[in-house]
Amino acid sequence: MGQKESKREALLGVIKEEHAKSGYLSKGAMVEVSEALGMTVGEVYGVATFYSFLSTWPLGRHVIRVCKSVPCCMKDAERLIEWIGKELGIGPGETTPDGRFTLTLTNCIGACDQAPAILIGDEVYGQLTPERIAEVLKSFD
Repeated sequence: MGQKESKREALLGVIKEEHAKSGYLSKGAMVEVSEALGMTVGEVYGVATFYSFLSTWPLGRHVIRVCKSVPCCMKDAERLIEWIGKELGIGPGETTPDGRFTLTLTNCIGACDQAPAILIGDEVYGQLTPERIAEVLKSFD
């Protein structure tokens, strides 16, 4: 295996470490990673933006990931997004002004049997209704 291949293999691990430090991968961090691994910033950015659980912009303390896979869409995922938006006053890709929540859309979170479902941190919340959404959100600081 050549040196270029081993650097590519290390890239995701390094990106995840950098992401864990501040909750997102800043432009400066991408430049540092690219220089450390001898890669272009474009290569680093391409990997960082490929994975939906990595972010290249600051996120809120609690990231709400709404599943947009077919089972959730068939069980009112669009209305779920509206309910969360109404409760928090934000839309997908936005963060509340107090930095408490960020709302994102993602592909399958592995909770198809609980559709419509969201993931906050490592916790899945499923079979959601407007009332249940309000209850879940109030449980966070």
